[in-house]
Order: sequence, then C-alpha cells, then structure tokens
Amino acid sequence: MDAENSRKRRRHGAELKAQILAGCAVPGASMAKVAMAHEINANIVRGWRKLAREAGAVKVSQQFVPVAVTSTADQATDKRSIEVELRRGGITVKLIWLLASTPQ
Repeated sequence: MDAENSRKRRRHGAELKAQILAGCAVPGASMAKVAMAHEINANIVRGWRKLAREAGAVKVSQQFVPVAVTSTADQATDKRSIEVELRRGGITVKLIWLLASTPQ
C-alpha cells in the first residue's frame, strides 16, 4: 500500500474537543448522538472523555431525586417487599419497597 492510498489520521483541535465534551456533559445527552453530529466515531469521543476525567478536566454531574419516606404501622406486620440493590465500585444502594397488605 503506497502513501497516497493510505488513510490519514484526522486531528481535532482542543476547542472542538472541548465543545464535544461539553455537549456530552449536558444532562440527558447521548454521547453517540453528539459524536455523530460532529461526524466523529463515538469510540474516539469515549477516549477523550476518559483522558479528560483522568486529567480532572471533566466533572461528572450528579443529580439526586428527592424521595419521601413515610412510616406506617403496617410495616411491622407485612413482610412482603420488593428489594433492589445497586452496586458501583465501593458504593451500594439498597431500595426496599414494602408491599401494602390488602384487606380480604
């Protein structure tokens, strides 16, 4: 394969990378859609995000949803529940939904 037929590696400037990474950081944004909009492979953008995180340049935003917790007398007598446990790294979140008993 000669030099004329070989594919050339595209270079992207720091400003474009920053713009794309900012687009990916928008809540609800799809990294794949942002990459496609700029005609860049999503794997390239994923690599940029990883490098930026490692360098501390990208802050991951966290959003919390308020949850109201109420206590009822039925909890002691009704043992049926739905439990979900989520683990990520050293963090574990366990959600327990107690099922309300229905009068018969």
